[in-house]
Amino acid sequence: MVTAIYASVLSIIICWLSLNVIKARRRNKVAYADGGIEELIVARSAQSNAVDYIPITLILLFLIEYNGANMWLIHIAGISFVIGRIIHCYSILSENLKGRAIGMQITILTIVFLALLNLFYLPYAKFLLL
Repeated sequence: MVTAIYASVLSIIICWLSLNVIKARRRNKVAYADGGIEELIVARSAQSNAVDYIPITLILLFLIEYNGANMWLIHIAGISFVIGRIIHCYSILSENLKGRAIGMQITILTIVFLALLNLFYLPYAKFLLL
């Protein structure tokens, strides 16, 4: 199952972002929330953004794989999404607004691509030759 590759890579990204939050909490001695500390606000934002977008994308990716899409479509979407997430999380942590925008554009375009593919794949797969 190809989706498992992307689920594994993306869960490593979430763990890395979580460790950034933990390190920022320890450095700033903040037990809960963000304590108004900029470093912790940014780290939590990067983590929560990943947690917002990764699950729905993995569901869509799994569904299109389950519905019999060609592997190249799954890999295009999976690789694009991972690239978008890496660009976004790196950019948010380095406070690079342009990189954040690019990362989110790739993320959103991948989600829309997967959603449309799921909507049209089953009834029209034999006509689309996907």
